[in-house]
Amino acid sequence: MVKVFSTKVCPHCVTLKEFLKQYNVEYEEIDVGEDEEGRKEMIEKSGQMGVPVLEINGQIVVGFDKVRILELLGIEE
Repeated sequence: MVKVFSTKVCPHCVTLKEFLKQYNVEYEEIDVGEDEEGRKEMIEKSGQMGVPVLEINGQIVVGFDKVRILELLGIEE
């Protein structure tokens, strides 16, 4: 399962979501700008207040770390 913690105004979040779509990765998106519980969950899990933050099978990735994301998804380029 993949969760993307993001906001509507974050350009890195848009890039990340486009990247996941490129690899046909389904994800649950949580807009932490509007979802207070989602924001609390993101901070609790990552220790971060900035976005994007991904949760991939229980592993946290802060920012758009393409190599780490592909590794956790088991995708080889």
